Amino acid sequence: MRLTPSPFRVRKWHRQSRALSTANRALGCLLVLLALGASAATRPHYGGTLRVEIRESIESPDPPQTGPTLAQLPPGFAPAQWDAPSHAIYSADDKGPGGRPFLDAIEIQMARPLAGQSIDLDLGKADLVEMDANEPRRNAPARSRVWSSSPVRLLALVFGARIEDPRVREALALAVDRTAIHNVLLQRQGEISGALLPQWLSGYAFLFPAVQDAGRARSLLAGVPPAARTLSLAVPDPAYRRIADRIALNARDAGLLLSAAPLSSIADLRLIEVRIESSDPARALAALAAALALPEPPKAESPEALYAAERALLEGFRVVPLFHLPDVYGVNPRVKGAPGITPLGEWRFENLWLEPPRP
Repeated sequence: MRLTPSPFRVRKWHRQSRALSTANRALGCLLVLLALGASAATRPHYGGTLRVEIRESIESPDPPQTGPTLAQLPPGFAPAQWDAPSHAIYSADDKGPGGRPFLDAIEIQMARPLAGQSIDLDLGKADLVEMDANEPRRNAPARSRVWSSSPVRLLALVFGARIEDPRVREALALAVDRTAIHNVLLQRQGEISGALLPQWLSGYAFLFPAVQDAGRARSLLAGVPPAARTLSLAVPDPAYRRIADRIALNARDAGLLLSAAPLSSIADLRLIEVRIESSDPARALAALAAALALPEPPKAESPEALYAAERALLEGFRVVPLFHLPDVYGVNPRVKGAPGITPLGEWRFENLWLEPPRP
């Protein structure tokens, strides 16, 4: 017996089929629109001004010619306005060797406190700001991204000429609890190190000891007169004040007394930052030695010779390396084409572009 579907069932099936077809077409159109929107959001876009804030105050009458930041903007960008020490504008160079950058200009606010920079990034008033090594990354403004260089900044203690007793210098080197400072104050940014050159550059930094030994420090100080155990400590960069305070506590546990020294005075000890300026280990070591007033190291033709040269520089504990820290920047989500910094922390903004505002 042959079954024939009723006209009612046929009409119902056709209605459902047409509805499904319409829904599929609508879904297809929606997917196309979403794809076009995503493509527009990720396609490089010409125009716009990148707003950058830094804490450095540049007093020179002309734009800097050296350094990892503003000096790296040419030839893609040329200085258009220079209002030292707080403001500068660089315009895109249409005839740059790599072609015209996507950005129209870069506006730089200098001498901006780190706290103010973070607020401006959170409020959308800045696109690229510096982040303090002492600040946890979880405190970065919501939705912002983070760019980091390799560890290119050496944080070290440098003794003045007055501290002649090597026992005092070695005792302080042994007293510092680098691990606690790194975990708590630096939020594990960068690397603990007892070397001048960072591990990524030399390959042998781990051979230099960086472990706390308070017992050994107290033994070294057993025969040192009390007057020689009191040292003045200067901290040129306020960002490292908390680290200096922790070092003072470690020193007290070992039998040393560190007191804060005015920046205008000649301190027995300074907590300073020195930048790694070259990806060539031998050149980087020579530059560090010059910056730290250490003897010029001999020319090194091999890793073994370089290690021996660095070890000789650190004998006597005139300089006590503590950490190697990266450059860290907070970045507005509208900045595309990242990253805009090299492993050495040099600015590379030629390929950055700004996401156009959504309608």
